[in-house]
Amino acid sequence: MELQIKVAQAVQVLNHDAQSCNRVAANQWLVQFQQTGCAWEVATSILTTDHLHRHIPSLVSNSEVEFFAAQILKRKIHSEGHYLQSGPKHALLNALLLAAKRFSAGPPQLLTQICLALAALILSSVDDKKPIEQLFYSLQTLQNDDDGNVAVLEMLTVLPEEVADTRSTDSSISLFQRSQYGQEVSSSFDLAIEVLIELASRHEGLQQILLYRIHFLKDVLLLSAINNGDEKVISGLACLMSEIGQAAPSLIVEASVEALALADGLLRCVGYPSEDWEIADSTLQFWSSLASYILGLDASGAVDKKHVEAIFSSIFLTLVDALLLRAQVDEATFNDRSGVLELPDGLVHFRMNLVELMVDMCQLLLFGAWPPANVPIPWKEVETKLFALNVVSEVVLLEGQMFDISSIMQLVTMLSTWSVDDLSGFMGVVRRSLTDVVGSYSKWISASPANSRPLLLFLAAGISENHCSTACMSALRRFCEESSPVIYEPANLEILLWVGEALEKRHLPLDDEEEVISAISSILGSVPNEELKYNLLARLLSSSYDALRKLINEDGEHSYRQNPATYTQLLNGAARGLHRIGIVFAQLAMSKPNGPATDDPSIRLLRVFWPMLEKIFRSEYMENSNLSAAACRALSLAIQSSGQQFLVLLPSVLDCLSTNFLAFQNHECYIRTASIVIEEFSHMEEYGHLFIRTFERFTQAASVMGLNSSYICDQEPDLVEAYANFASMFVRSCPKQVLAASGSLLEISFQKAAICCTAMHRGSALAAISYLSCFLEVTLDVMLESINSVLEGSYCCIAIQLIARRGEGLVSNIVYALLGVSAMSRVSSQVCNRVATIGCDLQVHGLPVEYLKPGQDDTLVPVWLDALAGAAADYLDSKSSKGVKNNYGHMQGKGGRVLKRIIREFADSHRCALTQI
Repeated sequence: MELQIKVAQAVQVLNHDAQSCNRVAANQWLVQFQQTGCAWEVATSILTTDHLHRHIPSLVSNSEVEFFAAQILKRKIHSEGHYLQSGPKHALLNALLLAAKRFSAGPPQLLTQICLALAALILSSVDDKKPIEQLFYSLQTLQNDDDGNVAVLEMLTVLPEEVADTRSTDSSISLFQRSQYGQEVSSSFDLAIEVLIELASRHEGLQQILLYRIHFLKDVLLLSAINNGDEKVISGLACLMSEIGQAAPSLIVEASVEALALADGLLRCVGYPSEDWEIADSTLQFWSSLASYILGLDASGAVDKKHVEAIFSSIFLTLVDALLLRAQVDEATFNDRSGVLELPDGLVHFRMNLVELMVDMCQLLLFGAWPPANVPIPWKEVETKLFALNVVSEVVLLEGQMFDISSIMQLVTMLSTWSVDDLSGFMGVVRRSLTDVVGSYSKWISASPANSRPLLLFLAAGISENHCSTACMSALRRFCEESSPVIYEPANLEILLWVGEALEKRHLPLDDEEEVISAISSILGSVPNEELKYNLLARLLSSSYDALRKLINEDGEHSYRQNPATYTQLLNGAARGLHRIGIVFAQLAMSKPNGPATDDPSIRLLRVFWPMLEKIFRSEYMENSNLSAAACRALSLAIQSSGQQFLVLLPSVLDCLSTNFLAFQNHECYIRTASIVIEEFSHMEEYGHLFIRTFERFTQAASVMGLNSSYICDQEPDLVEAYANFASMFVRSCPKQVLAASGSLLEISFQKAAICCTAMHRGSALAAISYLSCFLEVTLDVMLESINSVLEGSYCCIAIQLIARRGEGLVSNIVYALLGVSAMSRVSSQVCNRVATIGCDLQVHGLPVEYLKPGQDDTLVPVWLDALAGAAADYLDSKSSKGVKNNYGHMQGKGGRVLKRIIREFADSHRCALTQI
């Protein structure tokens, strides 16, 4: 006891005496004391007994002495611990465990020092191959005491630092400095959990050790935290247990007592009724990995898969109930009638993360039956089950695991009889979730003829409600795609028409309306009876025709122009009508009839539609961009649907398109529609003069003629793309006689494309180079066909002359594009391919002098000419070979590779210099 008193007095002087000489003397004595052998016994006694306080009641702070004693033991263990025999080491271990329990309530710094000493003692056993495992076994004495739990967590917290600290035996820092500065270690629960998770993820075999301790984690810590509502501890333990199980699923499927205890603990975490979903969400990855592991077991392997599935089926059934309970929507959040049905962000995130797990569990389990009819329906449970059914629909359909869909239809029938007010708030969410299920399982639901009518009525009613209209439209489309022949019954067709007619009052976004009209048109357009089909489609489009007639007749005495709001509404109504007409023609194009063309509903509808459309095209209303775009779209789809029957209207159509473009040159939709006309009918040479005239009008337009610089091309990217694509279609599709008669137009378009390929806008540049490529490839094909006889005035002759005049400028612009910052510098491989097709007629001398380095104008020419010749030879060989496949045409031959390398190196070495100019 005498030495203990002297140590306590020296510590008090060191920390509190006003005289520096006294503090120095005390420090020297303490340094000498800790080197003695008796320091072990004295420090241990200070930490484990309360005698000191009774003998020296005047001590300012008892914890200072204990703190110093713990530091002495930690340092002596570091320096001398490996010399301790097993007997003294075991006694010291018990003493430190007793001290940890004694000071588990604090002070925190003292508990940290004791845990550091305890960890150092365990880790100093160099002959022990499993010191960490030994450490966990040593904590057993603390687990039966509630106060010991804090010490256990602190022990787990300081472990990584002590492992790192034992690698260094640096004793240059004095005892005074150590006591003054010390080392900070957080005693927080979160950090303790992080340490264990880190260890579990890094050290193989540690999962087994932690699994042995699961009863302590679950029965002592978790259950206590759940009873006390300590969400911080619950969350941390959920993460830890999930990591243990996820890191070693093979241990879990052994279904040992510890493995089942871990699963039970995580089920309790999932079911804990927290205000948010983070705790349950943190366990999902474990459950998903466990389900995937069980599914991946080999039926003939060492582990009995059926036995494992039988054991864990009850666990997963409980898990389903717990997850569905946590995924429920709180009805209280939907009491208002605002019409906004937004789920909480946390619930949305949780439901999204449930998808993968529910898909896995779907293959292990089947959903139970709905409640009996005489039991009140638990709507929250119903909604979450509907959500789950929708989530796993892909796998269920793929695996063919059919379930009883009668309960779905019972809900459909029930909710169809409810009023709009009854379906507000939370019941609106139920209705939307049911609609999602109907859409997902439409293939199975539509297989029963009795389901068609109630489903159509249910979806038709839902389309008119904002909160579920999108879901109903999607479900209607999928139902129509999967429909059985019973859908063609008159009653069902009437419902579809009623839905289409009701859209007039809804004013849905065009994309949403297109989904509904497409679904309805797909059914009406496939009705077997042609006469009935036409009548149904005409009824569907009657409101659209009315909107067009209102616009056509607007110039009468009852003009709407004096009322801007009414006039705008009139234009928008006509544009929407044209959009709907286009949808119907698009659907008809996919279901061509086998009978006579005169019975084709497309032709009959066109006879009604075109006279109205022509009047609109020839009116001043076409200055409206929305109306122009809708009219061109409808016309394009009508052309593609009607085919050759459209020929009689070709002169009028092309005249309307070209005339309107000249009048409204900011509407490039006219050029795009003309491209479709060329694509469909350009093979008919007798209409060649119409195509040339249209090309001429587009080319001579002020907006096209004004494309004289890359800057202007960047300002008009839509125009450049539309014109370049039209020119490409014209060159690719028209007969060679038509092309020969278009020499001047081709030269202008070629020149414009050469300019536009230098544009910064990627779409403009690619459209331009695509046209140049098309022109050169078509020309090359013609040259190869008539290589021995190039007639004056033929397309081949005109094209060669054009290239001779404009090729030099093309090369100049391409090189500029490669060296500059334009979009073409990012597609150099395509450019090289096109340059190679031009051949050796193009001259490198045509490059501006600022592109070249001194003397390069002489040295570069032969190198480029040789490379061009090699690439051209490869290309020509590819084009002329018959029945022999090779890739030389795509710059894969030796010559092509050399050319690409030369141009790439030239571009890389000159780009910076050009940028500076």
